[in-house]
Amino acid sequence: MTSIVPKPENLAHLVHLIRGEKVLLDADLASLYEVETKALNQAVKRNFERFPADFMFQLTLQEWEAMRSQTVTSSRRKLTAAPYAFTEQGVAMLSSVLRSQRAIEVNIAIMRTFVQLRRLMDSNRDLALRIEAMETRYDEQFSQVFDAIKQLIAEDKTRKAKKPIGFL
Repeated sequence: MTSIVPKPENLAHLVHLIRGEKVLLDADLASLYEVETKALNQAVKRNFERFPADFMFQLTLQEWEAMRSQTVTSSRRKLTAAPYAFTEQGVAMLSSVLRSQRAIEVNIAIMRTFVQLRRLMDSNRDLALRIEAMETRYDEQFSQVFDAIKQLIAEDKTRKAKKPIGFL
């Protein structure tokens, strides 16, 4: 009997931003797949040609130390080597390496998590663009108001500079 497959919203906290990529660490993936980290990494090493650098990379010790100092959950791992980080494509490739039903179900949940994160980023980008457009539009409107005020001030100055006409 396998445990319940996690929902995408419960997986988002496992996604880290490293080297500008959204990744999942090998220990977290192994836990989700209900296998040992060592077994996951051995399966990957047996199929290393399926995991180019844009699918998977090993963290440097400095990157790992920085992560461990920032998050308590990452420090639970006992290390002999820095962990591997899997991008979205690497996680998808894992489904061809780990052929259990659990791996398939978890990969589906992970793919949905990445899709949700991408949608969230896109909606934030759209919101930022809309705000910028509003600022530009209102800046243009306010600049017209300021131009009109400046023109009125300039006209008032020229009016005062002229000599009055008529009887004093």
